[in-house]
Amino acid sequence: MTTSNDAATTPDIDLEGYNDSDSPDNELPGEVEMSLFDHLEELRLRIFYSLIAVVISAVGCFIAVKPLVKLLEVPAHGIKFLQLAPGEFFFVSIKVAGYSGLVIASPFILYQIVQFVLPGLTRKERRLLAPVVFGSSILFLGGLVFAYLLLIPAALNFFITYGADVVEQSWSIEKYFEFILLLLFSTGLAFQIPIVQMLLGALNIVSSAQMLAGWRAVIMGAVVLGAVLTPSTDPLTQSLLAGAVLVLYFGGIGFVKLIGK
Repeated sequence: MTTSNDAATTPDIDLEGYNDSDSPDNELPGEVEMSLFDHLEELRLRIFYSLIAVVISAVGCFIAVKPLVKLLEVPAHGIKFLQLAPGEFFFVSIKVAGYSGLVIASPFILYQIVQFVLPGLTRKERRLLAPVVFGSSILFLGGLVFAYLLLIPAALNFFITYGADVVEQSWSIEKYFEFILLLLFSTGLAFQIPIVQMLLGALNIVSSAQMLAGWRAVIMGAVVLGAVLTPSTDPLTQSLLAGAVLVLYFGGIGFVKLIGK
């Protein structure tokens, strides 16, 4: 009696030459060849459109700048602001309008960045765009709110109470707004740490275990970052920002772990 080997045999799969780059996730959908000149021309247009959006937003904010100035003066309640030079408040108004216009135009700027880099992204990388853009926007706004409600009042309270019985509290409006605007935007940038962690984890560059292993260096880095990013020298403000950075970092590790990286 003869038996057939057809059912017992399995087809051989030739894996020679196969690598991860052959995966559909690593394909470039709709890839279009562009010359270096075409890339530079598109970059120029994207930057031009972004600048136009910032200018339009800044002009709109300049028209309504006084309510913005009053809003930013709220944390310094009880302080008398002085204009120490001709045109000082005018230049402060320009700065406030410029920073506010940049915030308002940031969604359009992000859109231009996405449109520029999109053709060079694989399917896997494109799936990261929506959560990265959305998360980055939310965290930046969260940083602004955190600075406005916690960091700025803490720093100003320190400076107001220190030497209050020795000097009269009358501040230059220009110096005050330089302090406020720098602290707001540096905090907003510091709040981008989880987004960087998510990208590193999703692209298999650094795992959550590796991020957690360097916790000692991270604590030291957070202290240094708090000292560098805060324009004030008071320890309370620096400690608050350093603490927020640590919470964001370890929260980012948890999120990277959650996505299985």
